[in-house]
Amino acid sequence: MASANLRDELSCSICLNVYTDPVTLRCGHNFCRECIDRVLDSQEASGLYTCPECREEFQERPVLYNARALRNIAEILFISQPNQEEMGIYCTYCVDSPVPAIKSCLHCENSLCGKHLRVHAKSPEHVLSDPTNTPGNRKCSIHKKIVEYYCTEERVCICVYCIAEGEHKLHPVEKLHEASEKKKEKLRKDLEMMASNKAWAEKQVQILQERRTDFQEKAAGVTERVAALFREVRRELEELEKKIPSDISVKAEKISLSLSNLIQQLEIQKDELSGKMRHIEKLYKTTDPITILKDPNSDGEDISHTKQEDNMDTMIPSEGNFHEDLIADRLHKLSDLIKDIHVSIQQPEGVLLDEETAANDIQILGDLKTASLSAVSLNRPGTPQRCKNYQVLSRRSFSSGWHSWEVDTSNSTGWRVGLCYPSMDRKSFIGDNEDSWCLRRGLNEYNYVHETKRMPILHKPNSHIFRICLDYEAGRISFYELSDPIRHLHTFTTTFTEPLHLAICISDGSMAITS
Repeated sequence: MASANLRDELSCSICLNVYTDPVTLRCGHNFCRECIDRVLDSQEASGLYTCPECREEFQERPVLYNARALRNIAEILFISQPNQEEMGIYCTYCVDSPVPAIKSCLHCENSLCGKHLRVHAKSPEHVLSDPTNTPGNRKCSIHKKIVEYYCTEERVCICVYCIAEGEHKLHPVEKLHEASEKKKEKLRKDLEMMASNKAWAEKQVQILQERRTDFQEKAAGVTERVAALFREVRRELEELEKKIPSDISVKAEKISLSLSNLIQQLEIQKDELSGKMRHIEKLYKTTDPITILKDPNSDGEDISHTKQEDNMDTMIPSEGNFHEDLIADRLHKLSDLIKDIHVSIQQPEGVLLDEETAANDIQILGDLKTASLSAVSLNRPGTPQRCKNYQVLSRRSFSSGWHSWEVDTSNSTGWRVGLCYPSMDRKSFIGDNEDSWCLRRGLNEYNYVHETKRMPILHKPNSHIFRICLDYEAGRISFYELSDPIRHLHTFTTTFTEPLHLAICISDGSMAITS
């Protein structure tokens, strides 16, 4: 009854439930904050506020004071005396009207209110517990006795007879409450671990969301700048497309005009020669010697001096070269550049590292995408596929198509990354033979390496993330620095004769294939 009276004292007169976040008015009456706020909101239109208990009036909206002590008592009541009406557990014997139960008898399998609890049997077999809808579950299914122990071997709740004469006679057992406390302790630790894991997951989600936002913003900016660049390039190409035919047309017109003038001069010369030829032929047929000798055209003029075959080449205009080879060469180079750009923006293709090829000083992490230098030898079995030192190859090989991968080198200062044939000598480093091609960093210098030839990269990369692109049919391996903007470092060109594996070589730290 005392608990019922306490519940009444701690109940809000508006919602009739135990206080939630109680507050006090100036008149001293207490209410749930949400309840009194709702009442005051309804009185706001009238401009007059009153206390729901004593009807005291307030000219202005009253200030609500936190009732901390009352809130603490209400919270204790919630923990120690849960609302049985909300639980739906009522006294078994109060049949006229439902009365909330305050205890359940595990022996009788009945629930009791305060009145019936006072007259309930007090013998030891009548064990009382907090109200429950299933008191029968607290009895042994075999002996119909109240379970008091827990078998740790079979993980079941048992009664005293299960220990004395049942199948649990020789099993280790614990008192029910002791086993329960141990289980609670384990659950508490599990809960702490889950909470820690949840906090970590939330943090990772936040980081990934921020990265996604950054990537989206960066991608939008890059897209806008690239689109503007394409518009400018397209405009210049269109102008060039118009200008080159126009220039060719102007040059052709100039040459045509020069040739027409030359043709006209030759036509005049031809007509003059035709006239002279007719006169000479007529003179040649004349029999009168005096007429022949008096004719001025019969003085034996050297006709050969009028021929112009010898200097005709110098008279033809020399602007006949339209530089088609040069134009074609430039356009082919532009086409190759466009293909390289196309390859560089392809979606990187994920690969996994092959532990069967990993050297004994290379540790492969569980995701099979990260390799690190191990301080001790891992003593893996020796096979022809295993690299001797510092290296590991990808599981998958590539024998056709376009492919690209990204590698994060931020945790290493000495490394190589590239592609190799499966037939490469596993005692040799990638790049130091004719069967592999790589990008190398050592002593803070960057080189591209093939057949042991180290060619320096003039531009020192600022980013630690690099992209490797393979165009198998075209015979190209290209390396890019993923800076802003993306920078092309070098392209190997050859004819591939075998499938290719991605290869990583580490002399310190770790490297990761990020995509």
